[in-house]
Amino acid sequence: MTLDSLEEYRPSETEPFMNERQREYFRKKLLAWKEDILKESRETLQHLQDENQNHPDLADRASSETDRAIELRARDRQRKLISKIDAALQRIDDGSYGFCEETGEPISLKRLDARPIATLSIEAQERHERRERVYRDD
Repeated sequence: MTLDSLEEYRPSETEPFMNERQREYFRKKLLAWKEDILKESRETLQHLQDENQNHPDLADRASSETDRAIELRARDRQRKLISKIDAALQRIDDGSYGFCEETGEPISLKRLDARPIATLSIEAQERHERRERVYRDD
């Protein structure tokens, strides 16, 4: 399978679910997403190192510290996202990718295309969120 054919390819409901071509499509999508996140992280690290200067003005220093804290929180969320991407890649390797962890039913291709780390079908995700709201309200 050539690189060009994968870039033009879009998974379709008319083909067998999670065939080799679909698995390769999602693997490429996940790896590209991971690489983008890692690139952003490297840029943030460089920016934080360059920014590491003393601000004589207290307001400037406070602003800089706030910006740094926000940036580090965002990077922490992305670190967690990378572990979800790695887990999705592992599911591709073991053959469980694309199937709902709760019901075992296929997750729609549209959902996987929009959120390739999805582990639940839309219906199962909605049930999960409803249960979460009920317990959170208690």
